[in-house]
Amino acid sequence: MITKEAVLSALSNVQDPDLGKDLVTLNMVRDIEIDGKNVSFTVVLTTPACPMKEMIEKACVNAILHLVDKDAKVKVHMTANVVTNRKDNKAVLPGVKNIIMVASGKGGVGKSTVAVNLALGLAQEGASVGLLDADIYGPSVPIMLGMRDERPKMTDVNGKGMIVPIERHGIKAMSIGLLIDEKQAVIWRGPMASSALKQFISDVYWQELDYLVIDLPPGTGDVHLTLAQAVPVTGAVIVSTPQAVAAADARKAIMMFKQPQINIPILGVVENMAYFTPAELPENKYYIFGKGGAKQMAEQFELPFLGEVPLVQSVREGGDSGLPAILDETNPAREVFLELAQNVARNVSIRNANLEPTKVVAVG
Repeated sequence: MITKEAVLSALSNVQDPDLGKDLVTLNMVRDIEIDGKNVSFTVVLTTPACPMKEMIEKACVNAILHLVDKDAKVKVHMTANVVTNRKDNKAVLPGVKNIIMVASGKGGVGKSTVAVNLALGLAQEGASVGLLDADIYGPSVPIMLGMRDERPKMTDVNGKGMIVPIERHGIKAMSIGLLIDEKQAVIWRGPMASSALKQFISDVYWQELDYLVIDLPPGTGDVHLTLAQAVPVTGAVIVSTPQAVAAADARKAIMMFKQPQINIPILGVVENMAYFTPAELPENKYYIFGKGGAKQMAEQFELPFLGEVPLVQSVREGGDSGLPAILDETNPAREVFLELAQNVARNVSIRNANLEPTKVVAVG
């Protein structure tokens, strides 16, 4: 006779490699059903983007066969419930589980390209995702998602007028660029931009999201501090290109997040435009901007290295045409961006399991 106790005992030997504990202790095993030799149960992962999904499933089957009954017919249903570690009062963005900032020390390193493809990658793995373009002066998300001619609608939520984000390619997106004429320059002083951004955050009706990706402006200024004080940030992703100048500026962004009064965890570093591969020579890599600057910086600060994004023409074309690279099955960068999304989701789960609860920063 196979019993539930025997199944649980066997599964207590299966570890989640990221969280360092077994599935039973982590309360990931649900709905055990036994019918003779047929055993079925559900494993609830902490993110649908878990790159270890197949490995965990195989380990569960092997545990039952080796420790319970070698003739058992095992069916594992893998599902996910994205975890959060928010311990703030949830006055802002109450339905958002995790908030990820995408930052860089300088402009022109492809931060928005990474943010857009990261958001889409998380959604393709099955998560509910929002993308907020917080680059007040140079919003590029409307172009990259092909919605520059659209205007968001308004809705009434408990007597308050709220902006409804535009849905595109399976994510919800919002940008200041959707509210202003793109031919006009935004000429605002820092406090005015910060005030507009605060209002922007509180007035958008995101509803329930597993991840909200925020595309920050370049640098380390007012907008970054405003956001850190306004929303509970789960962690930051730093984008750099390989050359020394970009890496030096990215270091400043890292140091900003590591300031004791800010202390936002860094989920990892992405090296964009890492190498050039011509379409006609897919096996060749040309390191135009130098090699491995961002990777070395990640090692120096003991941060996860999230991946190298190649410099390919189709990534730029996808951004300009409103069909990002990750949506194109033939794009050589698609797999890189999918892996990036998995790595970020994985590091969010590790961060939530091991670090202090997420809360709003109190900067003096």
